[in-house]
Amino acid sequence: MADTMQFDLVSPERRLASVSATQVEIPGAEGDFTAMPDHAPVITTLRPGVLTVTTSGGSDDYFVTGGFAEITAEGTSVLAERAFAKADMTQEIIDDLVAEADTARGEAGAETVDAATKLLADMVAAGTAIGLSPKQPSL
Repeated sequence: MADTMQFDLVSPERRLASVSATQVEIPGAEGDFTAMPDHAPVITTLRPGVLTVTTSGGSDDYFVTGGFAEITAEGTSVLAERAFAKADMTQEIIDDLVAEADTARGEAGAETVDAATKLLADMVAAGTAIGLSPKQPSL
């Protein structure tokens, strides 16, 4: 059994991480889970949340707005719609993300209102989880 696995986090703008990790806590669309070395193969979608990567030197948190994760026995790759190192998150960024989600909810047709409302609630919860207090529209 391997002690570490390769972890890569990329967004359309840049590569945020490429490290040897002992575990990765992932905000999956169906619930949070932890990927570890020798994990069974899984591909999943992400919801807005905090992704935590643990290495031999400690852990790093990243804020992701969605995307996909591919987990294999050898590693985990996350392709995020948008991703930010937690240290780079600001009140302005979270407010903008919440406003975008609120606009998407307002523009959603009847069949997608529930999904858009969940996205908005997840975005607000993720911002709160990293210590920011997003302006919360009426959910």
